[in-house]
Amino acid sequence: MTPRTAIVIGAGFGGLALAIRLQSEGIATTLLEARDKPGGRAYVWQDQGHVFDAGPTVITDPEALRELWALSGQDMARDVTLMPVSPFYRLLWPDGKKFDYVNDADALEREIMAFSPSDLEGYRRFHDYAEEVYQEGYLKLGTVPFLKLGQMMRAAPALVRLEAYRSVHSIVARFIKDPHLRQAFSFHTLLVGGNPFSTSSIYALIHALERRGGVWFAKGGTNALVSGMVALFERLGGTLHLDTRVARIETEGARATGVTLSDGRKMQADMVASNGDVMHNYRDLLGHTGRGRMKAALLGKQRWSMSLFVLHFGLSKMPEGLAHHTILFGPRYRELVTEIFGGPKLPEDFSLYLHSPCVTDPGLAPPGMSTHYVLAPVPHLGRADIDWAAEGPRLADRIFQSLEERLIPDLRKNLTVQRIFSPTDFATELGAHHGSAFSIEPILRQSAWFRPHNRDRSIRNFYIVGAGTHPGAGIPGVVGSAKATAGVMIADARA
Repeated sequence: MTPRTAIVIGAGFGGLALAIRLQSEGIATTLLEARDKPGGRAYVWQDQGHVFDAGPTVITDPEALRELWALSGQDMARDVTLMPVSPFYRLLWPDGKKFDYVNDADALEREIMAFSPSDLEGYRRFHDYAEEVYQEGYLKLGTVPFLKLGQMMRAAPALVRLEAYRSVHSIVARFIKDPHLRQAFSFHTLLVGGNPFSTSSIYALIHALERRGGVWFAKGGTNALVSGMVALFERLGGTLHLDTRVARIETEGARATGVTLSDGRKMQADMVASNGDVMHNYRDLLGHTGRGRMKAALLGKQRWSMSLFVLHFGLSKMPEGLAHHTILFGPRYRELVTEIFGGPKLPEDFSLYLHSPCVTDPGLAPPGMSTHYVLAPVPHLGRADIDWAAEGPRLADRIFQSLEERLIPDLRKNLTVQRIFSPTDFATELGAHHGSAFSIEPILRQSAWFRPHNRDRSIRNFYIVGAGTHPGAGIPGVVGSAKATAGVMIADARA
């Protein structure tokens, strides 16, 4: 019998995009979300008139999103308004240097010239390299499900030619000499959970992705994009259940038959997919099966991405001169990154990413006020045994002090609301293994075929979507994983 029903566990970006693709194909899809709102890591909360996006804020490759609406002949503009962000990022160093990372080629080259005129030609060669890995790594392979080793072997010549075994930073350093510019063109891997000094150079494609498609923000916040995707899914006839936690995935032989919810109810479907944390999928939801136990043991041996310490805050005024996205580098780079990914304790210094959405969309705060979040990459719980209930408030105060000194004078005088989201919260609220913010670390031996597959090799109608499968983390990554996984599911439904 041709499978015509599907359950998707988790309404994050990956789960929503997958559910939309399946429903567009006529597969009756039920989306189950444990929390009270959809979005997963892109959760939203409000306090005293401030609207806080809990997760991703950088939207790239908007065409990958528009494609979800186009599948049913609709226009994304009906549900979502994307606003351009410029500069993409403002980069600040402790020595007072500033770099506006812009999309205009001439303006970007002027920024480079101001730092190091001798690096301009090297940057152009780096950009050419990023374009090439974009073509090979994103356009050709980004939405291809690597289910067989042969697929990896066919991709190998291109990966070897592009020196995918080298790190992003080593490739950048080959072309660019100035230490500030090396940071400016290698930090992007941190946005997808990767160490610039060990993440495959294929991830240099992020530079080309941003230059080609721009950096965008959804009017109303990233949560407005989530709401738009939900509206599309439900318009297509899909069903979303909130406050519905899955306790286990039921199996019969080598097939998934449905799920059992935490309240004991059972739901059946021809196919089951999960947007949950990949360790949670196997250790918890499939832990009653031999396959679940075996896969969880293997996952426990893999390297997981770092975590994040996130500090949401509102101010009674709008600080002058802010960019939408600001990167505040600390006094160290390689050494700090090594400690973030290796532990065994919280580094004494930090680098920060500040998101100030009211620069682009003032409506996310009461009139005259502003909404922000700032995050610091930190070791995951498996690398550093930190009591975040005690350490969190201390780190928050240090971060506020740094922001006051470097960017926002009198921040604490104008503070209206604040909230901490620590690695412990990633573990408890999102079920993230070790409190990892980006799932499995994107090193070469944990990418493509070496990453958990979009379709399980043993339970043939169980599928994975999201950061833990191919191609990886970030909004383009998880939306791309949905395209890869949906392609397999639809083909299986037709077989």
